[in-house]
Amino acid sequence: MDRDVRNAAAAPAAPSTPRAPQAEGSGLRSSARAGTATVHVAGFWRRLAAAMIDLGVVAPVALILTWFTSLITGVSLPPSRTRGLDFWLDLALSSDPALLTAFGLLIAVGLIYLLVFQITTARTLGMRVLKLRIIDVYGDPPTSARCAVRTLGYLAGAATLLLGFLWIGFDSEKRGLHDWLAGTYVIRG
Repeated sequence: MDRDVRNAAAAPAAPSTPRAPQAEGSGLRSSARAGTATVHVAGFWRRLAAAMIDLGVVAPVALILTWFTSLITGVSLPPSRTRGLDFWLDLALSSDPALLTAFGLLIAVGLIYLLVFQITTARTLGMRVLKLRIIDVYGDPPTSARCAVRTLGYLAGAATLLLGFLWIGFDSEKRGLHDWLAGTYVIRG
């Protein structure tokens, strides 16, 4: 479910004074030059759909890199007639080099993809399709540092057994762990 977050008008600050987040409401406010604005924070399901689109972009690239790497190194998955769940669990528990390489490349490609798109356009391709964008607590596009912290926050969200992402569905401001760490929101628009 989407939630409206209303911004209060900000008083113009002196050029040398940094803008501080507003205490009332959600902490989100528009920049002084924009006046009063209303933004709609994106909910869990819309963000999950955008993430699935992004996974559809990242996974083939990671698979191609994994295939190319296995050709160069000669390390590949062991042959098996049936590749059920127990086969993949055995490989994971035995720390199979081919599986670890594939997993590492998927994570690396995903993090690079997220970082580049967040810095350059403040949205990923999945977010662009669903008309979502990332803003900071001031209503501006996030800085490169915020994008880097947000990208590292994805690792923290995954390390908590995905609870950092499920948090979006239960948080009143619809922010995940990565959003809280970086001071960002994902809004419609």
